Amino acid sequence: MAVRVKLRILVKDLEKLCETVALVNSGFETTTPQLLIPRRLAEELAIWPGMLPEAKIVAYGTAGGVVKNYLIPNIVEVSIVEEDVQSKCIADLVISEIEEEVLISDKLTGKLGIVLEDVGEGLYSLKMIQTERLEAPIHHNTGKIDTIKG
Repeated sequence: MAVRVKLRILVKDLEKLCETVALVNSGFETTTPQLLIPRRLAEELAIWPGMLPEAKIVAYGTAGGVVKNYLIPNIVEVSIVEEDVQSKCIADLVISEIEEEVLISDKLTGKLGIVLEDVGEGLYSLKMIQTERLEAPIHHNTGKIDTIKG
């Protein structure tokens, strides 16, 4: 299993908002907070193709080799969808024509206060409430959220 969290994404310039499940990817190493989204989500948010003139084409090293993605700096406000959580961050948006899942970079993970507790079980906590509870795993295919009683 992997760690996935429910996010709210606000595209600042367009005032477009969506909620989605994203994979926390500690191997997605960046120098700034970055959120990678598939092209289909960029289309739903009216970013693709309209905002492409603002994008830079950037090469990213992956386990499968180098891929080119579109990068638009500081365009989204990302927040965790959790009751009583005020964690949000301005992030760069990366648009992929290959990836099918929303990915959270290492720097964005830290800025949102996500602490990986047990990746094999899909468990995480949030820095601001770490002593109170562990978050339940979110399943990729269904978006279903399990409840952990503790």
